[in-house]
Amino acid sequence: MRNVQEELKRIDRVIESGPYRDDWASLSAWRVPQWYEQIKFGIFIHWGVFSVPAFDNEWYSRNMYIKGSRAFEHHVKTYGPQSVFGYKDFIPLFRAERFDPDAWAELFRRAGAQYVIPVAEHHDGFQMYKSQLSHYNAFEMGPRRDVLGELSRACRDRGIIAGASSHRIEHWFFMGHGKDFDSDIHEPLLRGDFYWPAMPEGDHMDIASTPEPTKEFLDDWLLRTCEIIDQYHPSIIYFDWWIQHRSAKPYLKKLAAYYYNRSLEWGQPAVINYKFDAFPFGTAVPDVERGQFAEMKSYAWQADTSVARNSWCYTEGNQYREPADLVCDLVDIVSKNGRLLLNIGPKADGTIPDRDAAILEEIGRWLSVNGEAITGAGVWKKYGEGPTQIPGGHFAEGKRKPFTSADFRFTTANGALYVTALKASEDGVYDIHTLGMPEDAREADFNGVIRSVSVLGTDEPVSFSRGRTLQLRTDFRSDMPVVFKICID
Repeated sequence: MRNVQEELKRIDRVIESGPYRDDWASLSAWRVPQWYEQIKFGIFIHWGVFSVPAFDNEWYSRNMYIKGSRAFEHHVKTYGPQSVFGYKDFIPLFRAERFDPDAWAELFRRAGAQYVIPVAEHHDGFQMYKSQLSHYNAFEMGPRRDVLGELSRACRDRGIIAGASSHRIEHWFFMGHGKDFDSDIHEPLLRGDFYWPAMPEGDHMDIASTPEPTKEFLDDWLLRTCEIIDQYHPSIIYFDWWIQHRSAKPYLKKLAAYYYNRSLEWGQPAVINYKFDAFPFGTAVPDVERGQFAEMKSYAWQADTSVARNSWCYTEGNQYREPADLVCDLVDIVSKNGRLLLNIGPKADGTIPDRDAAILEEIGRWLSVNGEAITGAGVWKKYGEGPTQIPGGHFAEGKRKPFTSADFRFTTANGALYVTALKASEDGVYDIHTLGMPEDAREADFNGVIRSVSVLGTDEPVSFSRGRTLQLRTDFRSDMPVVFKICID
């Protein structure tokens, strides 16, 4: 095991020797890398010990210790009392015997993904990589494989950018309810123990909640995150929400300075994803969970959601979203200067569920035809038009109404303007107000000369006329969003 104090000194030396220091003034010099501006679609992966019970959701390790919860009742009925069969006892059952990183990466390539972010450590505290800081990792237990390392290599071999996510900081409180009754979670708990520290849980959104993480725990968090950086060189690190807690602020500065300095050594500037205001604006890339922004943004951002509405991990009762709905999300997000990170949840044996795979394949087929309007595309003057309003913010996707054939999104690339109808018109007629000519031409959003209009992926002709609206007519029909390419003289 590594010497904690020596590792902390090493981290300080890297910070002192690089251009980024551990203060926000220095970190504000960071800029979004050009490669990140180009990527628009990524895959998120929630896979771990929680995939064994495959019940309720990825918070099973917490909920199974809360009396009265669905997970608690299910656990006692299925596995016995928590004092006899605790969460740690799922580890030997997490064998991943059919895990094939190359097959996963091939699926992601066919899906059109440009980047992949596996969960390196979730709230449950089980590391999906080879670690010198805890024995509770996938290389020493369960699968006995370096999952993160193998998958990162398989993705990079296919030109897919490899990242990693850390949800470690939530482990401070995640197992704490196990101390409320007779279970396998009890003192003494020491650094490196699976359940350590299992502290009382406060308000998740209170950035000053107590008891707050200790220096010992936060030092351990920093070392674990830097271990991922040093061993796997992720181009992106994603953090879940609780890093915004006030106790973490000095550590976030150290982590960012260390990561950005190390990434410059590799020759590819790195990106951090954060939620809410965990990082000062401009020092990293903001992320919106299960939602998106209502309007176009001048800065790069990310939205993350899952193929299932009810869970981020595989469960036997997953409620899946439709591929067309997810493609609409992607188009809307890209038109507003964002990118979509779409989550899947593999099974404990290492296979990707059929429905998860089918959704990715369907998105990939759409992108193989329409990708020029998404991949590497930029924003236009306006993100779009239409009657359907998008509620902005986290956890807002459930509030949305279905899109109509009058809802359009605009992107641009290579001198062309792309107009995506988020729902195909039943009669093949599309009226686009933004591209029409008002009575006073000086008030027009668009005054260009249209040379031609086509539908990507088909030879079906498109006729167009321009009055108060740009009216397009085509015999092409689809169950998916329809992309028009407008070439301009």
